[in-house]
Amino acid sequence: MNNLTGGNALLDADIILDKAQIEGKMKIADLGCGTTGHFVFPAARALGKDGCAYAVDILKPVLDAVARKAKQENAGNVKAVWSNLEVFGATGIETESLDAALLVNTLHQSHKRVEILRETIRMLKRDGKLIVVEWKNTASPFGPPAEERVRKDLLINGGGKLGLRFEEEFFVGQYHYGLLFTKA
Repeated sequence: MNNLTGGNALLDADIILDKAQIEGKMKIADLGCGTTGHFVFPAARALGKDGCAYAVDILKPVLDAVARKAKQENAGNVKAVWSNLEVFGATGIETESLDAALLVNTLHQSHKRVEILRETIRMLKRDGKLIVVEWKNTASPFGPPAEERVRKDLLINGGGKLGLRFEEEFFVGQYHYGLLFTKA
């Protein structure tokens, strides 16, 4: 996740978390969480002390920042997890243990998108929710170059082949699209 999503109005965490149906006692993961915890901390508050919000990233300084913020905010249900999401089984989160996963501005940063989706699906429970938010494939004054953006039609079709059921597309802002999937 880049700085354009952290702490400003470009992406509303409440809209995204509502689509994931976050509630107490669930286990969720923000995969590619970024330094601000823009989704992890609101999710942790919604989950309450009996839930768990995993902040997953490949950059250790990012995870250090999230861990510091969790300590400052007394958010004991936030767990920082280092992982290379491009490697199946590399994330230290149990298979079929997550109720929901978020991939927000993560997929465009990799050329191994299928591998990231496979690792995400591995961690999701049956009927678990996957929220994917990515940059629209239209010109914008900022964001990744057009050739790095993820086409939503490819995500929807590819997700079906990987065991995801496409539920809906939803509005998340002028520059992004949101997709809701359920693990079949």
